[in-house]
Amino acid sequence: MSRKIIIDTDPGQDDAVAILLALASPEELDVLGIVAVAGNVGLAQNAINARKVVELSGRTDIPVYAGCSRPMRRQLVTAEHVHGETGLNGPDLPEPTIPLQAQHGVDYIIDTLMNAEPKTITLCTLGPLTNIAMALVKQPAIAERIQEIVMMGGAYFEVGNITPAAEFNIYVDPEAADVVMRCGAPITILSLDVTHMIQSTPARLERIKAMGNKSGEAVHAMLTFSETFDLEKYGWDGAPLHDPTVIAYLLQPKLFEGRHCNVTIETASELTMGMTVADFWHVTGRSYNATWIRTGDADGFYTLLNDRLARLP
Repeated sequence: MSRKIIIDTDPGQDDAVAILLALASPEELDVLGIVAVAGNVGLAQNAINARKVVELSGRTDIPVYAGCSRPMRRQLVTAEHVHGETGLNGPDLPEPTIPLQAQHGVDYIIDTLMNAEPKTITLCTLGPLTNIAMALVKQPAIAERIQEIVMMGGAYFEVGNITPAAEFNIYVDPEAADVVMRCGAPITILSLDVTHMIQSTPARLERIKAMGNKSGEAVHAMLTFSETFDLEKYGWDGAPLHDPTVIAYLLQPKLFEGRHCNVTIETASELTMGMTVADFWHVTGRSYNATWIRTGDADGFYTLLNDRLARLP
């Protein structure tokens, strides 16, 4: 039986690759819907981008919703410096023809969880956690109905990528992240610690391009664009590929290793705002609330990614 998921996202080239990976895996993942959130760029553009990616995949049966247009308590910080002005610079994708659903994304999340059997829906979060936190605030009863929250966010050993202390998704809305980390639902975190190991080297990108399908060509164009910032920043052979690790974890969890521990979000200090304080070595005595993924098999990941992207148009 395929696992039912909702994808919450701010596409973003790496978000787009994650969505494609999920939609190419219907035997394992039943994507109930995609909800856009403000993050890499503004909400309206992210909702357009999500629909573009759905159409690229050929899975036009997947509904797309728009959620929150700003963080819970802060002004929105975006990342056009990485992703381009559209958030999806690189490929020339046509404007979407599938409609944006009328229902607010937060209400969609609540209604879907409340109307499903408990513990049967996983939330896959690829951007700031605003929508999930607002759903938890509006209807706290959903917390005990969530099967799992699998998120891309945070850093501990690799520290930050938007500030010296914070990873972008958490930094954009640390209060939302704090609500989510306290909700009591099972949580798995794919942080920079692991995504920095999953590098899109030139050889790996060429193999994706060589597939010859539209999806492979688009992914090559996306990552060739977005990796420019990281290659200059880090000086590595390849750029990190963040959000698809969430989907890869659901498909092949044995590619990853981590441990259950306590994770707390810094919301008070401007110096370290949005820092994910992972008690990886269990020194605080605080109760465990998340599984922190520290390492991943990059070769295994790209083998999986290539196999699934090749299935798409």
